[in-house]
This record gives sequence, structure tokens and C-alpha cells, in this order.
Amino acid sequence: MNGRDRLWIALLGALALVIWLRDRSWLQSPEDAFPLLLALPLAAWLGRPWNWRSSAPGFLHLPALVFAACAWLLGSALNLALLLALGWTAALWAWMRPHLDLADRSRAFRLLVLAVMAFPWISLDAQSVGWWFRLSGAWSAELVFRGLGFSVSREGTSLLVQGLPMSVEAACSGLNVLQSLLVAGTGLAYLHFARSPLYSWNLLALLPAAWLANTLRILVITAAALTWGPDFAMGLFHSWGGLVVLAGMFLVCGAVFEAERRLWDRREETP
Repeated sequence: MNGRDRLWIALLGALALVIWLRDRSWLQSPEDAFPLLLALPLAAWLGRPWNWRSSAPGFLHLPALVFAACAWLLGSALNLALLLALGWTAALWAWMRPHLDLADRSRAFRLLVLAVMAFPWISLDAQSVGWWFRLSGAWSAELVFRGLGFSVSREGTSLLVQGLPMSVEAACSGLNVLQSLLVAGTGLAYLHFARSPLYSWNLLALLPAAWLANTLRILVITAAALTWGPDFAMGLFHSWGGLVVLAGMFLVCGAVFEAERRLWDRREETP
């Protein structure tokens, strides 16, 4: 690695700090944002061993560099962290592509999604998605508890279950659950489908899985409030209960991925 490489990596580090610090609203709940910092180390671990060329044919890949510049300028103009994350990832790829052995490029390119996920753009840009997560979660809770015979009324994201008021606040929007599940689920999908077309399809399946995890979280917290009271449900249980649901959904995704992988391997082995 020569001086130009070190300078480019330092520039990437500086740009990553710019993306993280330009909007510091994530500091209101840093424990939800910190898991995103594991995305790049996870990509580095999944992609190992990294075989770098001793002499690259060029310093930077021009098409990726042009895309990075356009995405960065557009993201800055529109104030969209997603475009900035895409621009940063393209700048990373512009350097990696010429420096990687040909056999490693496909593997590295598949892991770039984790580089995009290394920034809190979902919580910064997707507030409307959070609103629909809250509304659909409250609606699902209404259907479930009404089906169980409880007296339920709902107005928007506010529920009245057996006379107990429950409100699906912004903290329950599921955006943090969504991003954490996407990072963990992407790593899990890669472990199962690194060289299979099922990889891309299962990445898309993580979106409804995140919605389901958040809806289950709302149901569990509401059930806890009905059973042990709102003080219990909105205390430590509110945070730890959500983590348990997320871990459970992660285990379910792992089981589904394993079943898919076995079916795919059996299909490939069938003449």
C-alpha cells in the first residue's frame, strides 16, 4: 500500500465522519445506532481472505468514481443520507476494484450492501416509513387483541385495550429494528448464499421480516402492559423485550435460510 492508497483511505474515513456527524439526531438513542458501526467490520470478516494485487492496473475505477461524485453532490443538495452513503460506498469500490484480484471482485461487490448499511440513513431519511411501521403495527395489534376477545378501539397509532391506553410512539416505529436486522440479516444471508442467486432475494425478504419483528414487539409490550401493568411494560421490558423479539426473528431468519440452502443444494445435486 503506497502513499496514494493511504491518502484515499484517509479521505474515505473523513467522509464517513461527515455523513455520521452532519445530522446528529441519532445521538438521542445512540445504542440503536452503534450496531451499524459493525457493518464494515462484518463485511471485512465475511470477505476474507482479501487477495490484493501487488501492482494495480490503475489507482481508481473511473465509472465508480463518477457515480460516487454524482451521488455525493445530489445527496448534499437534497440532504439525503442514503445518497451520501451510496456515494461513499461507490468511492470505496472505485479504490477496491482495481486493487483486488479478479476472483475476489464478485464476492466483494456482494458485500457492498453492508457498506451502505454502515450509516444511519434509514432513521434520518425514512421518517414516512417509520410512520407506516407505527400505523400498521397498531392496526395489527387491534386485529389480534380483538380476535382474542378483548375490547379494543384505535385512533391512528393510539390504542385502547380493555380500557388501557397504549400509543405506538416514534420510538416504536421500527426504523432502528429495521436497520439492525438488515445488517445482521445481510451477514446471515451471505453466510448461507454467498454464491447463490438466493442471496439477493433473501435481502429483499428482510424488509417484511423487520416489519413482522416490530409488530410482534408491539404485541408483546401491549400484552405485558395488560398482564403486569404499564409501568412494567414501559420500563426495562420495553427495551429488553424488543431485543428479545429481534433476536428471535434473527433465529427464525437463520432457520429459514438454512432450509432454503438445503433445498437449493439438493436441487443442484439432482441431475
